[in-house]
Amino acid sequence: MPGPRAFAGVARAPFLLLPVTLVASGTAAAWYHGAFDGGRAAVTLVGLVALHMAVNILNEWSDFRTGIDLCTQPTPFSGGSGTLPRGEMRPATALGFAAICALAGLGAGVWLLARVGPILLPFMVGGAVTVLAYTPWMTRTGVGEVAAGLGLGLLPVAGSTVVQCGSLPPAAWAVAAPAFFMTFNLLLLNEFPDEQADRSGGRRHLVILLGREGASRVYAIAAVAVPAAIIGAVVKGLLPTPALVGALPSLLLARPLRWVFDNPHRPVPLPAMAANVQWNLATNLALAAGLAAARMLGMTPG
Repeated sequence: MPGPRAFAGVARAPFLLLPVTLVASGTAAAWYHGAFDGGRAAVTLVGLVALHMAVNILNEWSDFRTGIDLCTQPTPFSGGSGTLPRGEMRPATALGFAAICALAGLGAGVWLLARVGPILLPFMVGGAVTVLAYTPWMTRTGVGEVAAGLGLGLLPVAGSTVVQCGSLPPAAWAVAAPAFFMTFNLLLLNEFPDEQADRSGGRRHLVILLGREGASRVYAIAAVAVPAAIIGAVVKGLLPTPALVGALPSLLLARPLRWVFDNPHRPVPLPAMAANVQWNLATNLALAAGLAAARMLGMTPG
C-alpha cells in the first residue's frame, strides 16, 4: 500500500494552496455584498480541493502512461512529481484515487446545489468538464491554458460567491477576471521547461503552437492584464478602494517579465517560476483582504 508521501505526490500537494486562495477571494466578494455562510464556505473549499486533486492525479497518470514524465527534467514547479516513475504507486491505484477525489468533489457540489439552486449548475458542469477533459483532450488541442484559467480561476472564484449570495454581484466578476489570467499564466510559464517532453507525448499547448517567443509574449500580456483589471474595477466602482491592494503583488512579476524580454529561448530561471506562483497566491489573498477590510470599514457596494 502506498504511503502518505505517494498520495501527496500524485495529488501535487504543494499546489493545493491555490484553491484555498480562490475560495477566499470569492467568499470575500460575497461578504462585501453582505452574504456569508461558514458551512457553505467550508464545503466549497473541500469540494474544490478534491477536484483540483483529481485533475492533478489524472495528469500524473496520463503523463506516466504516455511517457512524458519519463522524459522531463523536473523542477519544483513542473515535470511531474515523479511518484509513478519511481514506482511509489501503481498507476491503477492513482486512477482509483483520482476517481475518489472526483466523487468527493461531486458530492460537495450536489450538497451545495441543493441549497443554492440552479444558478450553481453551470459552475458544476464547467468544473466537471474541466476535470474529465483537461488531460485527455484540452492539453492536446491548444486550449489547456484557457481551461486552467476557467477551471482553476474564474469559475471557482465566481462560484464561491454564488454559493454565498445565490447570485453573481459585480464584485464576483471583478475578482474572477484576475484569477483567470493568473491561473492561465501559472500553467503557461510552467510549460516552458517541459516543451520537448510534451511535444513527444502529443501535447499541444501554447509554447508548442506559438513557439517560446510568441508564448512568452502572451504570458506578458496576461500578466499586465491582472493589475489593469483590478485598477479598472476600482475605477468603475465594481470593487472598493481597499481592493487596490490586490495590484501590489504584481511587483513580483519583475523576475518572470525580465526573462520574457531578455531571452525567452533560455531556460526559465527557478526564481522566476517561484515568483509566478507567489504572485498568483498573493494576489488572490490580497483581493480577499481588501474586500474584507472594506466590509469591516462599513463600505457598501455602489
